[in-house]
Amino acid sequence: MIRIGDFSKLSRVSVKTLRYYDEVGLLKPVEVDRFTGYRLYEYSQLSALNRILALKELGFSLEEIGRLLDDGLTAQQMRGMLKLREAEARRKVQEESERLLMLEARLRQIEQEDGMSKYDVVIKNTEAMKVASVRDVVPTPPEQGGLWGELEGYLAMNRVRPTGPCFTLYFDEEFKERDWDIAVCEPIAGDLKESPRIKVQTLPATSLACTMHNGPFVTINEAYAALGKWIDSNGYRITGPCREVYLKPAHNGSQTDPETVTEIQFPVEKA
Repeated sequence: MIRIGDFSKLSRVSVKTLRYYDEVGLLKPVEVDRFTGYRLYEYSQLSALNRILALKELGFSLEEIGRLLDDGLTAQQMRGMLKLREAEARRKVQEESERLLMLEARLRQIEQEDGMSKYDVVIKNTEAMKVASVRDVVPTPPEQGGLWGELEGYLAMNRVRPTGPCFTLYFDEEFKERDWDIAVCEPIAGDLKESPRIKVQTLPATSLACTMHNGPFVTINEAYAALGKWIDSNGYRITGPCREVYLKPAHNGSQTDPETVTEIQFPVEKA
């Protein structure tokens, strides 16, 4: 057996905390010296203490931890709970990282309001384009991955190769917080039999106002703002759905991949 001070050093938990755990019945010493009052522990109690600390990190109250330990929580169950917590923590870090990038992009927009835009805009006159597509409503644009899986799987099954960069069409007439009406598209040349979900259509020839965004999707609002300002100041108006053409797609659909290259296109005509 070891005294509470040594047990504190080994566990990296303060003596004050160990005493409190004893008082609430969460981790009691194996013996209390009847002459000195020293609490004595065994090395084997380190595993119980590790469970307590892990459950505390998961957000459980001490009362809840006591009940879980009484129920005989196994190492495998603990591992599963910790994995869930790890995934949640990583998700929160990712969200905060994206929020920071978006804030930096907004600040750059403000700083550049009276200066020269870093985005060059050109008008392209395109020919008609045959595409295979899947159209559906998704909660938010980053959640369109399932549609791409459908489309690309169907093309592969039918041995049809895309003839150009893939792109997304955005049909909503305004920015929405949720429920986006989109179609994911692959340009094709040959014949392709449609399915209930996969459609084949020909996009008409049109004039497109285009700009290139080099960088993560979470900062793409800079490009949209610059393109919108150019369209208005040059006497054009938007006539159809916006297109995002993925010239260099993000790695694994990442919203923060700095190597992403996206061309934004709006069908336009002179106002």
